[in-house]
Amino acid sequence: MATAADAEIVMRLYDLRREESLRKARHFMVFGFSPKTLDELRAVSRDMTGAHNALWRQTLSFWEMAASLVLRGAVDPDLFLDSNGEGILIYAKFHHFHADTEKESGNIFMKNTAELIRKYPAAKALYDRFLPMFGPKS
Repeated sequence: MATAADAEIVMRLYDLRREESLRKARHFMVFGFSPKTLDELRAVSRDMTGAHNALWRQTLSFWEMAASLVLRGAVDPDLFLDSNGEGILIYAKFHHFHADTEKESGNIFMKNTAELIRKYPAAKALYDRFLPMFGPKS
């Protein structure tokens, strides 16, 4: 059962999402960045000096932090998932590019978000709804 403290965390996450630089980063990731190949994705994700890489890292780290709060018991999963599906959308959009490299390296793309999807049926349902928009299921 969600508590008032859980609600405060969810509201704080919402406030952070409204911050100008994070809003710009999230907009880029959802609407402005649609790579067709792994090379196009890596041109952003691996260019540590590029402006788009900063947007990539800011967005992923925000959603990974938020997923961690759920996984570690700091916020009620149902309350969180009622209004925080964007991280799962981003995972659905980009995960298929990382499937082969995950097998090779053992590094899991958006590890906390992947665990959220695996652990909570509501997260899995969101993922299943978003996945057809972006790429093959892996």
